[in-house]
Amino acid sequence: MNNAFPQASADSAPLPRTIALIGKYQSPEIAESIRVLAKYLHERGMTVLIEEETARNVVAQLDLRNWSSGSFPWLGAHADMAIVVGGDGTMLNAARQLARYRVPLVGVNQGRLGFMTDIARSDMLTCMDDLIDGKFIPETRMLLDAEILRNGRSMAANLALNDVVVDKGATGRMIEFELFIDGEFIYHLRADGLIVATSTGSTAYALSANGPILHPQVSAIALVPLCPHALSNRPILVGDRNEVEIRIVYATDSRAHFDGQVTVDLRSDDSVRIRRSEYSICLLHPPGHSYFAMLREKLHWSERPKEH
Repeated sequence: MNNAFPQASADSAPLPRTIALIGKYQSPEIAESIRVLAKYLHERGMTVLIEEETARNVVAQLDLRNWSSGSFPWLGAHADMAIVVGGDGTMLNAARQLARYRVPLVGVNQGRLGFMTDIARSDMLTCMDDLIDGKFIPETRMLLDAEILRNGRSMAANLALNDVVVDKGATGRMIEFELFIDGEFIYHLRADGLIVATSTGSTAYALSANGPILHPQVSAIALVPLCPHALSNRPILVGDRNEVEIRIVYATDSRAHFDGQVTVDLRSDDSVRIRRSEYSICLLHPPGHSYFAMLREKLHWSERPKEH
């Protein structure tokens, strides 16, 4: 990434020159938003890059002669920031792909809830003026590094912005596993699985499993059991410098999921080791953004009951 572009202020985003556009895959309705954004940013003097899969999806509606397209590594090497058009799933994929390149991300919500894509489609162009002028507010979000060990050897590794989930898979039987924190045995559990979530992921799968909501400034990892056989097994918060290890004792179809998008099959005696990643993600929010206001809107807090 080109880090030589001018700075705005200490508490706002840098001023961009090259902006990457990333859209939800196989989603024709995204094409119009990408077309409008590309044209607008180009007219404002920005160099516009299109992620290659996004470009394939919109090629029929977007004249690509004015804009280059390429892979995520190519975007990471050239873009000052990326605008993600879609929902949280699109943002999660972009975050994992671009984390090592330290490209700030902006989300335009064309999904459903949109906890991370906080710009409404109707406000998209209005917000772009503030973005180009460096008025967006940066916020750092931690990621998780997860490694799967089999017979003492690493067989898979991945990043997760939301969560790493170990579950029972498609079978109806629970799995058995042992949980260790920094090598210390914590408990043996029979359950449908365990969610290991960041503060970002606390409003995702962990929320539906009665896990706590963590403000993004809380540096913690949430461990949320899925339907534990023992009702005394409750969600636990550990520090972001602790290493979490899940050792599979017995399972017939167990799997590890990274952000619900990448899946690896597990066997008995496999271990899943999870720690805070050396990489982090910078999300850029429009002026006036409030985390609690977002929660009130998305979770419908404080709504009055409907009158009959």
